[in-house]
Amino acid sequence: QVQVVESGGGLVQAGGSLRLSCAASVRIFSIKTMAWYRRAPGKEREYVARISSGGSTLYADSVKDRFTISRDNAKNTVYLQMNSLKPEDTAVYYCNTYPPGTYWGQGTQVTVSS
Repeated sequence: QVQVVESGGGLVQAGGSLRLSCAASVRIFSIKTMAWYRRAPGKEREYVARISSGGSTLYADSVKDRFTISRDNAKNTVYLQMNSLKPEDTAVYYCNTYPPGTYWGQGTQVTVSS
């Protein structure tokens, strides 16, 4: 079971950028597909992006061409670079394996003001 700590969220104006980090505690992190998810106020948690052990990436249509997921296996860390942020990106962001395990971290709050 992967345990994670997400960080890097904050308040930013529309059009701005943020970089999220996820430090994972797992012995075999390097072979796991990792992903970012988010939960907006009043909505279900949704998938955002994932990255395979080999570095292949896939994105939800809503964030394609604006967000970039990356990983550093030496540091057991996954990143999410978010550019051109929109108010609808406001959410708590979580990382987990893909598909997700039952354990979820506390997430990191991203708030985009218009």
